[in-house]
Amino acid sequence: MEETISLKEIFEVIKKRLLLIITLIVAAALISAIVTFYVLTPSYEASSQFIVNQSQQKSDAPYSVNDIQTSQQLINTYNIIIKSPAILEDVVKELDLGITASQLQNKLNVASAEKSQVVTVTVTDTNPQQAQEIANTTVSVFQKKTPDIMNVDNVSILSNADVGDDPAPVSPKPMLNIAIAIVLGGMIGVGLAFLLEYLDNTVKTESDIAEKLGVPVLGIISHIDDNDIRPDDFQAAAVSRRKRGGFSGSQKKSI
Repeated sequence: MEETISLKEIFEVIKKRLLLIITLIVAAALISAIVTFYVLTPSYEASSQFIVNQSQQKSDAPYSVNDIQTSQQLINTYNIIIKSPAILEDVVKELDLGITASQLQNKLNVASAEKSQVVTVTVTDTNPQQAQEIANTTVSVFQKKTPDIMNVDNVSILSNADVGDDPAPVSPKPMLNIAIAIVLGGMIGVGLAFLLEYLDNTVKTESDIAEKLGVPVLGIISHIDDNDIRPDDFQAAAVSRRKRGGFSGSQKKSI
């Protein structure tokens, strides 16, 4: 026979273990805040942009649609070249970073908008000033080496990276991490509440007795605390008995 659980029973279980659920939520939020603010190292981003044209032309010769399409086809190739050791090794040497080209490659992200000739080079680093220097140097080295690699001179720097005087970290994100921790803490708390309820095999109701013993319940002895009995009830009962007793005595005397 399949067991079903009603919404009322679900709310009763949650209400019964509400303190446990709240404790887990608060604990998860505190742990997330401590890890976010005191354990994780903030990361910063700096972005530099360059534009890809076809080979340089005369100043009075406008670009045609075919020129733009050819430039767009080159962007995918340039996205690979700019992250290659041929470019990054020169960047490492020029800035004296003390890391390998592969490690520097993990800090770089190269992307371009759809049908756009503008390429954005984004560098992520724990030092905002170093991220800015890497982004600008990478684009500069790429621009210088493009004629030797591709036999064309069609890269122009559009904007240099600038993190400003008070850069804001891009990660970690405290509010997002704490919100995720609260949700996880609530899920764990509710799951643990239902698990404890499932493992609890104590007898609580008459139906539990009938189900476990297989016999019907004939009667119930209620538990009465001392607080349930008011002293006024005893006094009223005593006065009533005395009155009844005195009345019967006077009757006997009169008789």
